[in-house]
Amino acid sequence: MQAQCGASERRACEVLGQPRATQRYQPQEREEERRLVARMHALVREHPRYGYRRMWALLRAEVWEVNRKRVYRLWRQEGLKVPQKQRKKRRLGTSENGCARKRAERPNQVWAWDFIHNRTADGKPLKWLSIVDEHTRECLALVVARSITVETALDVLAELFRTRGVPEHLRSDNGPEFIAKAMRQWLSRVGVSTLYIEPGAPWENGDAESFHSRLRDELLDREEFTSLAEARAMAARWREEYNHRRPHSSLGYQTPAAFAACGPVENFVSVGRMDVFPDSLIYGD
Repeated sequence: MQAQCGASERRACEVLGQPRATQRYQPQEREEERRLVARMHALVREHPRYGYRRMWALLRAEVWEVNRKRVYRLWRQEGLKVPQKQRKKRRLGTSENGCARKRAERPNQVWAWDFIHNRTADGKPLKWLSIVDEHTRECLALVVARSITVETALDVLAELFRTRGVPEHLRSDNGPEFIAKAMRQWLSRVGVSTLYIEPGAPWENGDAESFHSRLRDELLDREEFTSLAEARAMAARWREEYNHRRPHSSLGYQTPAAFAACGPVENFVSVGRMDVFPDSLIYGD
């Protein structure tokens, strides 16, 4: 109206019912918001597979006083997003040992373990053994080697049993390393029952599969390992990040370590069961 009719700003606002304060308002970006956006971009570069909810949890952990709606607004404003991936639905499965039918209700009740494979830059194989507490979602061990034998797996378990206690159950698939005679005999003597899932039904070991999907998405597909030593160093650093700094959606965006520390962790190892841990048993003498 000012340009076409030659009206003053006061007259144009009066006719249109537009408050003059709104007409003259010039938005000013706050310094705090600039710092918040800069921090969001830094976190996105560090964690490109995180969505805005997990980004909000990270910001809250860094003592930013910001709610989820504001993070979402800035997330959209900056054009940030995580590429969506199609996932086929899988049947629940019929095995009584599957995670859907026999769930962990407390720490140290069920540990899930499995292998995942990768390669170094020169094409040589890398084998990763992960052990996860299904209740707290903590990664208890992440071992990397060119090959992992039954003896190596037993050494890893023995060390965990000494430091964390003995779990009630170990859930795994029917791979040769998990059903080896020496493995079954050793676990039987220690007093740990094995929960073998149905062949060809990896979703029945869903917690291990979920962990491996995060591991591959956030580490294996992002990094090119030049050597075994580098892979081991990166595995240790990522495991520390996963347990102590990465918010976990199924834990209400707490970290696994924080969730485990919320309440007293029961010690499920009785004195009688610890009696089966002489050095001769662990080291196979």
